[in-house]
Amino acid sequence: MRLAQKKIILGVTGGIAVYKACDLASRLVKEGAHVTAVLTRGARRFVTPYTFEALTGRPCLTTNFKRLTPNATAYPHIDFATSADAVIIAPATASTMAKLAHGMSSDLLSALMLSVRCPIFTCPAMNVLMWEHPATQANVSTLKSYGHTILGPECGTLACGMTGAGRMIEPAQIVEAVCAKLKSA
Repeated sequence: MRLAQKKIILGVTGGIAVYKACDLASRLVKEGAHVTAVLTRGARRFVTPYTFEALTGRPCLTTNFKRLTPNATAYPHIDFATSADAVIIAPATASTMAKLAHGMSSDLLSALMLSVRCPIFTCPAMNVLMWEHPATQANVSTLKSYGHTILGPECGTLACGMTGAGRMIEPAQIVEAVCAKLKSA
């Protein structure tokens, strides 16, 4: 188990590639990681928090200031961020990447990301036209300058029927990248 006892935050945003995030959560757990999923409102339109709770055996975070237990702090956007060994955002939508590039904190995931001081893996997934837009490419450059490792996207047929860059990379590739980074850290 290459990720034994590692605390991983899995940020899941609202795109059709959410189904790959479910597989990713399962793979991370099989590697021994303690995975805490953070779902945006958009992600919850595709999948419920219960899916990630079943896959990880841990509570799924969805809102700011929610106590997980009666004695828990009301600040998951700080507590989880400061104890994480890595953060993976998969899928990372254009909207979320823009929020992160510009320091906006309008939801739990984006607020949490302002407190993170560990390796961050951002896995874009969007339409090819959105991926190629100059604003998205500028946001990618900004995120890289902040230290994000950008994984993907891959080229292929997209959910919308178009072909090009925009597919989220496969969960196995993400796990390999995380294992390699945390092993060298």
